[in-house]
Amino acid sequence: MPEDHLVAPSALEAHRKLAAFAGEWNGEEVVFPSRWNAGGPATSHVVARIDLNGFYLIQDTRQMRDGKETFATHGVFTYDREDRLYKLYWHDSLGYFPPSPASGGWSGKTLTLVRGSLRGNARHVYEVIDDNSYAMKIQFSPDAEGWSDVLTGVYRRIN
Repeated sequence: MPEDHLVAPSALEAHRKLAAFAGEWNGEEVVFPSRWNAGGPATSHVVARIDLNGFYLIQDTRQMRDGKETFATHGVFTYDREDRLYKLYWHDSLGYFPPSPASGGWSGKTLTLVRGSLRGNARHVYEVIDDNSYAMKIQFSPDAEGWSDVLTGVYRRIN
């Protein structure tokens, strides 16, 4: 078949749903006490964009506490046509590398993604409040049954 007849896949409506989180955001957060830190209030600056032909939401976050950067994340979200689940490839400044992406789906206006590792289970919950704000929480569970908050926040669009 001649190359001009090849058709590259295009993003699906499922991919386009991730655009709800694209933009530039400021967040007010609560960090819960953990083995990594004492907890307390924080602010975050989030920059997220739809990229790579519409298949991915690429999100970078910088968290500040007491005037210093304390935590940074790089997340890559997508929709997997094979298993029909959303995926989150998460990297952060704690340096842990997840053995596999978090996986999950939408329920109404809430996207929930869960991943497991030898250290336990993490759940990321993103709730669209309106076009200019969303809430997010990261939770931890040793057994994927009882969940404890690690971080909660509300993010408001600035661009």
